[in-house]
Amino acid sequence: MKLRAGFFLIILLVFGSVQAGLPLHDTQGRPLPSLAPMLKQVNPAVVNIATFSTRQLQVNPLLNDPFFRHFFNLPEMEQRQQRRQQSAGSGVIVDANKGIVMTNFHVIKGADEVHVSLIDGRSYDAEVIGSDPDLDIAILAIDGRNLTQVELADSNTLEVGDFVVAIGNPFGLGQTVTTGIVSALGRTGLGIEGYENFIQTDASINPGNSGGALVNLAGQLVGINTAIIAPAGGNVGIGFAIPVNMAKASMQQILDSGEVRRGQIGVGIQDINADLRKAFGLKNGQRGVLITQVNDGSPAAKAGLKSGDVILAVNGQRTHSSGQLRSQIGMRKVGDRIELTILRDERTMEIDVKIAEAQSFAIAADNLHPLLKGVEFENNPGGKGVKVVSVSGNSSVTFSGLRPGDIIIGANKQRVEDIASLRRALKKDKYAVLLQVNRRGGSLYIIIR
Repeated sequence: MKLRAGFFLIILLVFGSVQAGLPLHDTQGRPLPSLAPMLKQVNPAVVNIATFSTRQLQVNPLLNDPFFRHFFNLPEMEQRQQRRQQSAGSGVIVDANKGIVMTNFHVIKGADEVHVSLIDGRSYDAEVIGSDPDLDIAILAIDGRNLTQVELADSNTLEVGDFVVAIGNPFGLGQTVTTGIVSALGRTGLGIEGYENFIQTDASINPGNSGGALVNLAGQLVGINTAIIAPAGGNVGIGFAIPVNMAKASMQQILDSGEVRRGQIGVGIQDINADLRKAFGLKNGQRGVLITQVNDGSPAAKAGLKSGDVILAVNGQRTHSSGQLRSQIGMRKVGDRIELTILRDERTMEIDVKIAEAQSFAIAADNLHPLLKGVEFENNPGGKGVKVVSVSGNSSVTFSGLRPGDIIIGANKQRVEDIASLRRALKKDKYAVLLQVNRRGGSLYIIIR
């Protein structure tokens, strides 16, 4: 009992010294635990980001007509009025020599100018090197000297209960530090990003923290703060961060080629419920992802994967949900090889699969939305949008008029550029699908209920 009480006191001292400003020494001069030394090393690597965009103000179209202005003797119009908008976010310096800053894509989305401010008061214009909207990552570069970078941890080693510290710029107040623990790992199905495998934490994350650092007690970066669940508009202790391993993989592709190219292995997948677990011979409590379809000519077919196989792990890392599997594959480059641990006929085996270009094979649409069962899609080989490869076996789709060769350019009133953006748009409505389709140069809307 005394040991537990002493351990609890130490924890209070660790976090109380940060949040309540306790002295670093007791009355006998003995040192007290504090995060201050670690934060002195990390804080200079966390930056504030200000973005500026120009928005055209609405002007009555009659004022653009020179005959109208002449008739009413109106003066010549000067350049249209414009208004500058500013938003605040956070970022992390991950390479001091090259001035590389990592942040969220939504922090700099649509910005004409991006400014980065350091904790010591210096400010720089930033260049956007590239971005990954599906993961919500953007990479910036600043021309600064004597910068400080944060060391990247291996986020795969995180465990629930590990202490973490969130650093950012909430509500534009300036750099702020909050503490907490890792509440959960592998959070998916939130509909926040295209690829989700979030770290959940109770460290306070608020508006303006986006793009900031989530670090461990050694001051190593474990995640990029991204989102919160805020029913009342404020923090309720449920925040999410992108694991640094995923962000690092995206950053490396951006730095190497200026873009992120993701591939697929060509399978339809489904989460496993209690009935499926029993039907496929899984042990009670065993988790994985069920393969429902293997597309002809896909890497999965060439590797020997079959419908009914259960994927248990990717490169030795356990797989618990279809969303997690998408993220595990999505962080790999096209051409990479992965080792899948699968269960087939109650036997475990390892299968090596090569990741290929997404548009090189079709994906079953029932994995995107149950109302689209029987439809196969692929990324439009001719540009943006998603191409309908085949339509079969679903009366609601057949009677809707959707045809092979149609190019889907919008879904549920959102623009569709590829399968990933289509997937996000379809999550908006479980009971109906509104598609904007380009057919032989013409555009039409199709609704499926």
